[in-house]
Amino acid sequence: MRLGIMGGTFDPVHLGHLVTAEEALVQFNLDRVVFMPTGQPARKTDRAVTSAEHRYLMTVIATASNPDFDVSRMEIDRPGLTYTVDTMLALREQYGPQSELFFITGADAVWDIATWKDAERFRGLCTFIAATRPGYDLEAAFVEYAEELAALDIEFIEVPALAISSTDIRERVSQRRPIRYLTPESVAGYIHKYGLYREAF
Repeated sequence: MRLGIMGGTFDPVHLGHLVTAEEALVQFNLDRVVFMPTGQPARKTDRAVTSAEHRYLMTVIATASNPDFDVSRMEIDRPGLTYTVDTMLALREQYGPQSELFFITGADAVWDIATWKDAERFRGLCTFIAATRPGYDLEAAFVEYAEELAALDIEFIEVPALAISSTDIRERVSQRRPIRYLTPESVAGYIHKYGLYREAF
């Protein structure tokens, strides 16, 4: 089993997330990709985050048409702050030592791994797939953080759709600007139905 784990807050999920997951699926010959909405993100305690249930349901809606995508409630249902290392250790126990785990995230998040909880435990636990945005100076960034990340297994993919961001979508909704073609229509409909992100950003 080659299992991709697409980690993120997904507030909201958008086309950049979906394109990244699909690109990782193909480039790394993964059996499937599991989207893992963060429960209580430990690194985003400085801002309000939409309820976990809304973020989970939007991710389910966005991925429903792709048979290679699943959505997990693991982090949402776990009490307390969410730490990636706890999730990856639980998945390793669930799928066994013969499985290969690939954690998919943005390249900007990868540089922070050295500061994550129990970062040293990621060594040998999973491969990180870091998705970069167009124009991202990957070489310069890697040189800056090379020492901290030397022990980790990191691969990179470039995803043009990552120019889309959840922050921009939230800002657009609060300003009554269009979000069509940035997130699946079903997710845009969900946001409208439940009045998400309407407050001034």
